[in-house]
Amino acid sequence: MKNKITVQGVDVAVKRVQDADFLSLTDMLKAKDGEFFVKDWLRNRNTLEFIGYWEAAHNPDFKWGEFALLANKSGLNSFKISVEEFVSKTNSICIISRKGNGGGTFAHQDIALEFGMWISPQFKVYLIKEYQRLKVAEQEKLQWSARRELAKINYALHTDAIKENLIVPTLTDLQRKYVYTDEADMLNVALFGHTAAQWRAEHPHDAKQNLNVRDLANIHQLLVLANMESYNAQMIKDGVEQCERIQKLNDMARYQLPILMQANAPLLKN
Repeated sequence: MKNKITVQGVDVAVKRVQDADFLSLTDMLKAKDGEFFVKDWLRNRNTLEFIGYWEAAHNPDFKWGEFALLANKSGLNSFKISVEEFVSKTNSICIISRKGNGGGTFAHQDIALEFGMWISPQFKVYLIKEYQRLKVAEQEKLQWSARRELAKINYALHTDAIKENLIVPTLTDLQRKYVYTDEADMLNVALFGHTAAQWRAEHPHDAKQNLNVRDLANIHQLLVLANMESYNAQMIKDGVEQCERIQKLNDMARYQLPILMQANAPLLKN
């Protein structure tokens, strides 16, 4: 997976490697004044010392003998080493280099944030800020996906209750479909205030992309929807009439939504 953040007008690619984020040092160099290369940073003694401590904490296969030879040469005018050569000699896992389209030098998030200091202290501050913003956005997306899956699971319970209690054997296939649609629209009205058809008419652009009101719901609405589907399924089994159920479901939505939004307010502010 590849993403990006924008730091002081510079787009920095973020690549997911196994379970970690790797940021493009090649992109970050665009923010540094003068003609510099990643190898200029890599030959610095402080850089190698930090990488050495990082590898000690994360990489049991790091080649310390080879690294020590390189570290002893750091700072000398004659010492130069490419990323590819460094990785080959030391078996480092914190930095990678790729050629071709979308390539360049990428470093683990811990290393990349330190690289930001080499660009400038100000750049590092904004790099941290934008990276944190990216992680918050990713977390919100994960939460949304989890709520959407929960709603889908509860929808199966909901449709099963409809099948067992509202569908009679004499109904045609078209009539059966209408019953399911009618119950789904009842939930839409209770939560969103309109049916699926009304929403499509009000949002033609989204409708053309085969999106529906539930696809664009926020995490709070999806959680309430999941609760409503479970509650409605039970009311159907209990023989509660639809006119009474829709009122109870609307009451549930109006009660639960503000509570969930307030509970997650600190997260949304970040």
